[in-house]
Amino acid sequence: MPIKPSQIIKQLQDKREDFSNFDQETFQILELYRSALKTAMATPSAAIIQQLQDIRECGAIPLEPITQDQSWILPFQTDWRSREESLAWVRKLLLGISTFAVDGSQIYPGRDLSIPIALVQIGWFENLHVPDGEYVKDIAAEVMTPTELRSERGDMADRKVNLRRFEMEVNRIIQYFEDNQKSDTALAFFDGSLVASFAEAFDEKTRQVYVNAICKLLEASQYFRVPVVGYIDTTSARDLTAMLRQLHHLPEPGAIQDAQLLNKIDHREMAWGERTPIFCCRRSGILNEYTESSGAIAFTYLKTNRDSLPARLEMPIWMYEAGIADRIIDWVRGEVIIGSGYPYVLETADQVAVVQGKDRQAFYKLFQDWAQAEELKLRLSRKMVSKMRRR
Repeated sequence: MPIKPSQIIKQLQDKREDFSNFDQETFQILELYRSALKTAMATPSAAIIQQLQDIRECGAIPLEPITQDQSWILPFQTDWRSREESLAWVRKLLLGISTFAVDGSQIYPGRDLSIPIALVQIGWFENLHVPDGEYVKDIAAEVMTPTELRSERGDMADRKVNLRRFEMEVNRIIQYFEDNQKSDTALAFFDGSLVASFAEAFDEKTRQVYVNAICKLLEASQYFRVPVVGYIDTTSARDLTAMLRQLHHLPEPGAIQDAQLLNKIDHREMAWGERTPIFCCRRSGILNEYTESSGAIAFTYLKTNRDSLPARLEMPIWMYEAGIADRIIDWVRGEVIIGSGYPYVLETADQVAVVQGKDRQAFYKLFQDWAQAEELKLRLSRKMVSKMRRR
């Protein structure tokens, strides 16, 4: 049944005070952090680094030099009068540049089959940006067996599927690095954060697999000298707020996030294409497990939509040290323009990878036919039999 609006409105009215208190507390803390941000912006980066040098988990430290009279919002000089003009800029900018992204999808093991089975599928898209429109789209799939899915807890089987998908996505990007090693016309996009804080909720063994995969990606990018950008469209990161808290002894930021703090400074919102200086991530927690790669991730915030908070871009620190970060960020701007607010290469990889409902039914039918031919004792639930009959 649909929700009953009258019930929802009554609940909201009854609990209005909770929402009001949260809003007021958040605003007060936000103002404290905005004041601290103004002070930090008037402080040379060398002085900030000196203040934080003995604090390992300080959230972030500046990489790009920031002078006393320089804003943390770096302007984007190009301005267009129409979308056609912006697309013309992109065509010139990305001509001959290969941009690449990979995404994944999966079919989890279910109770409708007596034999546990899962499917992981990754899809990738490489846009060569050449006049004839040449591109590459393809998929790779992997079947997971009862042995690979075995777990004492039912929810762990789904976790193993997600972990395998992550590994396959990372390995495919590394293959792209190998195929384009030492190229100055290649860029891989990673869909998500290179700081795997989400893995902190997992057991040590699972967490270590995620960490190892990310470290392998960072090391391969540096070894093959192919840039990669972790793109986070909606980010809840608090690295700069953590830095400000250390610098100015502020209270816990609560719900305040970097992107929210940066989006408006001195009553001026970030304009499209503007970005922050590049910082080195010094987040507490999961980065301690990155060992030699613990200080190898840089980030910036880039305004990619006029009506949204800035996106977060993460990259291996070697890209900044090699002096290519500005060029790569321009390429990201170009992909965002093509995708009308979201990188086109990531959007297309998602479309390539997704497993549709009809694909799920085809997979189950293939497994059923194969199991029958192999004389395996596969039983289907009555619910699945009914669905397959009806479809």
